[in-house]
Amino acid sequence: MPVFLLIAAGLVAGRRGWVGAAAVKDLSNLVFVLLIPALLFRTMSQVRLEQLDWRPIAAYFSAALPWLALQIAGWGWQPRGIVLALGGTFSNLVMIGIALIGLAYGQAGLVTLLTLIAVHALILLTLASVALELAEARAASGAGAGPGRARVLRAAWSALRGAVIHPIPLPIACGLAWGALGWPLPQVVDRPLHLLGQAFGPLALVLVGISLAHTPLAGRWSTALRVALAKNVALPVLVALSAWVWGLRGLPWTVLVVAAGVPVGANVFLFAQRYRVAQEDVTAATAVSTALAVLTLSGWILVTEALTQ
Repeated sequence: MPVFLLIAAGLVAGRRGWVGAAAVKDLSNLVFVLLIPALLFRTMSQVRLEQLDWRPIAAYFSAALPWLALQIAGWGWQPRGIVLALGGTFSNLVMIGIALIGLAYGQAGLVTLLTLIAVHALILLTLASVALELAEARAASGAGAGPGRARVLRAAWSALRGAVIHPIPLPIACGLAWGALGWPLPQVVDRPLHLLGQAFGPLALVLVGISLAHTPLAGRWSTALRVALAKNVALPVLVALSAWVWGLRGLPWTVLVVAAGVPVGANVFLFAQRYRVAQEDVTAATAVSTALAVLTLSGWILVTEALTQ
């Protein structure tokens, strides 16, 4: 409830016009460039690399990647279908996931989540970029324009570089490197990082609500609901089964299932915007997925709690 009450507060602020579109962009930049890196670096600086369990990454993507491919087959091998398939697979692990997992499961849950976040965008956005470029090249080849192999390689490199040189994986890597040195953070540095990290959760969730206030849904309910159900319901089931097969139990298993049930991530809209494909559908799907998560996420939290007792 705290998570969705903060989103609801943002929704009211957006509807009332208390925060303009330009301010939302500036606040989003503040969150991504300052608050998130502070939280990620401080959290991961307290982790020892040799103690990390990498099985959650393998378990998550053992389910997510086949699910992405299956959705592409269902929507059709064309740019719109790939973008919608990405919407049914890509979780909002940063803006909603970090705040939710932190509130529900504390520091131990965050370590598992941040390990996943370190490669989440890198893997999914790179594969989606390559798939979309291949689909466009295939269409162009059919029209006699050539296979466009160089274009595909450029897209893959651009996605890879953008996912690595980014305010999310970089502070995670730097925090792990600092922790590997065994040095404690000086109090004069640790305290400001802690305060910045505390500011991230509420502000990020309020911004989600403000963005939803400006999201049109008319005429796009069917597509939006299909993507939302794929993301909020189907993916958590697949991740739960995969993580169980990989031998994960207790808190790591719970965090993976809940993370898979988090609504559609904002990066999907940025991806659609970059390629000018299905932007309205993705926006509507994000809104429906976030609203539906009030029920589905609560359900997954209750189910995982019951199964791990």
